[in-house]
Amino acid sequence: MSKVNRILTINPGSTSTKIAVFDDESLVFEKTLRHSSEEIGKYDKIADQFEFRKGVIEDALAEGGVKASELDAVVGRGGLLKPIKGGTYSVNEEMVEDLKVGVSGEHASNLGGIIAKQIGDEVGVPSFIVDPVVVDELQDIARISGMADIERTSIFHALNQKAIARRYAKEIGKTYEEVNLIVAHMGGGISVGAHEKGRVIDVANALDGEGPFSPERSGGLPVGSLIKMCFSGEYSLDDMKKKIKGSAGLVSYLNTNDAREVEEMIEAGNEKAKLVYDAMAYQVAKEIGACAAVLKGNVDAILLTGGIAYSKSFTKEIIDRVKFISEVKVYPGEDEMIALAQGGLRVLNKEEEAQVYGK
Repeated sequence: MSKVNRILTINPGSTSTKIAVFDDESLVFEKTLRHSSEEIGKYDKIADQFEFRKGVIEDALAEGGVKASELDAVVGRGGLLKPIKGGTYSVNEEMVEDLKVGVSGEHASNLGGIIAKQIGDEVGVPSFIVDPVVVDELQDIARISGMADIERTSIFHALNQKAIARRYAKEIGKTYEEVNLIVAHMGGGISVGAHEKGRVIDVANALDGEGPFSPERSGGLPVGSLIKMCFSGEYSLDDMKKKIKGSAGLVSYLNTNDAREVEEMIEAGNEKAKLVYDAMAYQVAKEIGACAAVLKGNVDAILLTGGIAYSKSFTKEIIDRVKFISEVKVYPGEDEMIALAQGGLRVLNKEEEAQVYGK
């Protein structure tokens, strides 16, 4: 009987840190550690929160009866690194340095790899990150934007998209590298990726306003009108950034980022809410259709995932438009913690080799 591996996963968010411990893929401990704005506000930079967050994690593990000495690996959420291909990466010094300085931007997830390495080093076990948002496997033709000054970039929900793609492949008795899939992650942001034989060869930059609009992001916009807004004198750079990320999408039209509230509005007879909600599903379906063209129609399945995939009415709107392309399967929610653990487990079980950042 093979050894059971105990894996600690760490997922830092802006006001919380989620931790979970798995014996192989079985959850044995889970906790969400909330951080008040006063606690977080003491620190000028994200990286400065390292000691504080590491301390509360260690306290929570001790309270939960989890001994660090019993761990076989520590896996952190991958942050805003330089663009890399997908997979599980060993956390090395170059990665830690890039996470500390915020080489591609500051985000709480940058702390995941830093804390994982420190805890792992202290007990002598490997530390990893898995499929961070900067995973970039775009084919060259997908990078061409239409303006030589701007290159299309890949920033998307790589962790959940790839975890769901692997899950589907396993369900049909194949590997992720043997199938072509279109995966739509639908949460606060929405990203739709064309997965060809284990690589996401095209996907919109879901962070900065490409693809479908979402509960709080604008998606692609009419460029001429956007330029006029930028130069109207009414808005600062920060104002415009908030207009495409945070105050856009459902928030802009309906003053909420909660799809459940929108469905309540629709049930109460709000016709505007229905039109906007249907338009969001319509745009997701359009993006799926675009990905089908990228894959030349060779699509084994379309997978719908993320929090909004719990909505039967929303997924039905999409399925009705795209079922002619391929089978559609729905995987509601996202379980980032098990996805992180599975990435570490694949390396520990020698199913894949840990990649080296910076090479």
